[in-house]
Amino acid sequence: MGKGRLEAFSDGVIAIIITIMVLEIKVPHGLDLAALHPLIPVFLSYVLSFIYIGIYWNNHHHLLQAVRQVNGRILWANLHLLFWLSLIPFVTGWMGENHFAAMPVALYGTVLLLNAIAYFILTRVLISYHGRDSTLAIAVGEDLKGKISVVFYAVAIPLAFVNSWFACAFYVLVAIIWLIPDRRIEKTLTS
Repeated sequence: MGKGRLEAFSDGVIAIIITIMVLEIKVPHGLDLAALHPLIPVFLSYVLSFIYIGIYWNNHHHLLQAVRQVNGRILWANLHLLFWLSLIPFVTGWMGENHFAAMPVALYGTVLLLNAIAYFILTRVLISYHGRDSTLAIAVGEDLKGKISVVFYAVAIPLAFVNSWFACAFYVLVAIIWLIPDRRIEKTLTS
């Protein structure tokens, strides 16, 4: 079957996730800039999560550009990814509202880890369907960035209980690593 409906559905879900996140930022009742001060942690967690959602959307788009069609296993693997992405607004809000306390920061990292695993599964199911010599398989290669991300999340989660800001630094570092779209797919498609 074609991939168009999968792409459209995924784009819609991701747009809703971003909308939910921004609606969770409550408008302050004060009239001066000081009224915004309590919202700084909420806003910072929103910015980080917005970047993560953008990274997943961008890389998901690139991933699907390298495939011809999808099957039922791919649809379920994609839903699995969307499930974990849909939890980002909850952990974002909890982390921001609690000023980056240890448990919310650790749970945020756990959700990021599970998103990374779900994306890995989707990639592997796509490669399995299209073959080890497919454009996608060649483009993904060893997936060093994906492996580094999982290691950083695994380190950051327990680190949150020692120093939540160091754990957040790991989350920011992973986001920086992925900020530039996965060029392997672009290079493989244009060559």
